[in-house]
Amino acid sequence: MLDAFARVPREMFVHLIVRDQAYEDHPLAIGYGQTISQPRVVAYALQAARLTGTERVLDVGTGSGYQAALLCELARHIVSVELIPELAHRAQGNLRDAGYERVEIHLAGEELGWSARGPYDAIFVAAAAPRVPQTLVDQLALDGRLLIPVGDRQVQDLLLVEKRPEGLTVTRLMPCRFVPLIGSEAFSESK
Repeated sequence: MLDAFARVPREMFVHLIVRDQAYEDHPLAIGYGQTISQPRVVAYALQAARLTGTERVLDVGTGSGYQAALLCELARHIVSVELIPELAHRAQGNLRDAGYERVEIHLAGEELGWSARGPYDAIFVAAAAPRVPQTLVDQLALDGRLLIPVGDRQVQDLLLVEKRPEGLTVTRLMPCRFVPLIGSEAFSESK
């Protein structure tokens, strides 16, 4: 997993104005009130997912495309959804320029995720929800893993949700702070 971080040039996924901070361990603004997550949190989530390279993965909240690029290094098929059209377009360019053209990017719709390409072996959500959305659980394959920050708009816990034959298991991984997930089963756009 560390090899993926070494191969993906994070500086290509941040604004020129903050490129000198690209490898610092904190989130960076990418525009439209959104951020690229701090590397430590991304690494922790990727490690918890236990990817083997054969998985079909959903990336919710494409942002700048950085996590999708990392997922290209670690999984077979990546579908990514983004709510903000300008960010989706920019991410597509960032991914192309960095050599990660096999990410399938879609604009987020009414439903969370992208059920048309599921089920997914892993789902990564880069925005906080007030609770684990059932829609995303439904898009998980059996033995699939969902990594999602859950809490209020200020403080969350990164959760690992695993879909087992006997039901869901939920493990609290670490405290975190993400931008809010917007949509059904998430937060409304107004504060």
